[in-house]
Amino acid sequence: MPKEYSRTQRIGDQMQRELSQLIQREIKDPRLALVTITAVEVSRDLSHAKVFVTVLGQSDEGDPVEKNLHILQDAAGFLRMHLGKSMKLRSVPQLHFHYDASIRRGVELSALIERAVAEDRQHLGDAEAEAKE
Repeated sequence: MPKEYSRTQRIGDQMQRELSQLIQREIKDPRLALVTITAVEVSRDLSHAKVFVTVLGQSDEGDPVEKNLHILQDAAGFLRMHLGKSMKLRSVPQLHFHYDASIRRGVELSALIERAVAEDRQHLGDAEAEAKE
């Protein structure tokens, strides 16, 4: 019977929890917006980790996603050092931050669905009005 979760998935889940706390408590950069870690994918040899983030605080100046990814990438060594202290790993993976656009796409799709439902209701109401006349 195979294991339910592989070791890399368990390490990724723990890294996600630890990184979210570290970013919230330890990084004191005022330029950093509200960042949420959505997933962590760890390579099989545990040498690299892709950290997927979403940015909730939108600002008007420049591209907030790129700016926040740059801030996080600059703090990757600091975060990696703290991960090494909190996790019992022989070697801590190198962190690579990537933007996760799935939440934004989900919101856009929900808006499209709501608009389509509203148009269907409007067409249905128009058809009922014509039938009464």
